[in-house]
Amino acid sequence: MREVAIAGVGMTKFGISEKSNLEMFAEAGLEAIEGSGVEPKDIQALFFGNCLGPFEEGQAHMAPFAASELGLPMSAPATRFEAACATSTVAFRHAAYLVGAGVYDIVLVGGTERAAAMGTSLATRTFAMGSQSKYESPAGLTFPGVFAMAAHMYAKKYTIPLDELKRCMAEVAVKNHYNGSLNPKAHFQKEITVDTVLNSMMVADPLQLFDCCPFSDGASAVVVAEANKVRGLVAHPIYVAGMGQASAGALYLQKDLTRVRARETSIKHAYEEAGVGPEDIDVCELHDCFTIAEILAIESFGFYDFGKGYDAALIGETGFKGKKVINPSGGLKAKGHPIGATGTAQITEIVQQLRGECGERQVEGAKIGLVDTLGGDFGTLCNIILRSS
Repeated sequence: MREVAIAGVGMTKFGISEKSNLEMFAEAGLEAIEGSGVEPKDIQALFFGNCLGPFEEGQAHMAPFAASELGLPMSAPATRFEAACATSTVAFRHAAYLVGAGVYDIVLVGGTERAAAMGTSLATRTFAMGSQSKYESPAGLTFPGVFAMAAHMYAKKYTIPLDELKRCMAEVAVKNHYNGSLNPKAHFQKEITVDTVLNSMMVADPLQLFDCCPFSDGASAVVVAEANKVRGLVAHPIYVAGMGQASAGALYLQKDLTRVRARETSIKHAYEEAGVGPEDIDVCELHDCFTIAEILAIESFGFYDFGKGYDAALIGETGFKGKKVINPSGGLKAKGHPIGATGTAQITEIVQQLRGECGERQVEGAKIGLVDTLGGDFGTLCNIILRSS
């Protein structure tokens, strides 16, 4: 395998946008291309992530139009990816392997979504299409319900009083909103308190409104290239060290939602490929679609023993002064969650962290970063490990 680098990154502000999917992606894509030192004509393929286009805009076949908006050559195939919330992370993994294998030298990867524009009812319904349609969706199960069950299971399995777990979950939200307040591209840029979380409306017991990430509009993109192609073009390329992806079946087959087995499988592969372990990760952008999800993730990675990571945010171990900085961007919780764009937005944050470009939210001395994106109800997990040299 050839060495694979990320040459440029770009993303729009996440939140509520009046722009179309293609307009947002063009903004993010051009920023990534400009930062990479290459030209649109140099890009040999586009791997494009979008999940909800048919419902948002009545536009399913969007990838070739995105390529055209950016001025990519006709010879560059444009392919749409869909893996629920892990869409653009999965697209990135495919691009990195194809560049490493010598099929392409330079690929543009990213995604775009107008989830906020759909409104809560339709967005909730379409997000739930990432669940199993025979047993789960007909029962009325949505993602807040899945993670609410996970929280109850976690409290019971590890004999943690539910009120204590809820307070620790609230601290996850407080941390990530603080981080988002430092991020000019975050959906939410305002700090909150534990009381804000605990006094918010109930969504799916025990998850309250501020335990849940928002629906967001936005786009993100990265330029993936064979390392030698960009060494003279960019001052600080970031390298792909290891990747993993795994799949799981319906929830009734998974049974214990406190152990995300697909994530454990994926991260093991990524660690082995990168030749690192949990102790080597300096900064992590993980899939905190709900506050309990961050707790489950840090245990899956081996940052904490199972049942021992629930109070990490409460005691300050996952903040900027802690032992393992989690979601310095604000995460999905505050940065936002335009699902087709989320993965490459996480990658963008880690790239900027490893380059030392994040200003007030910079993680000091960060050399190795981890990206974690979850698709559906634990159905797809994808992990990317990046290094600065």
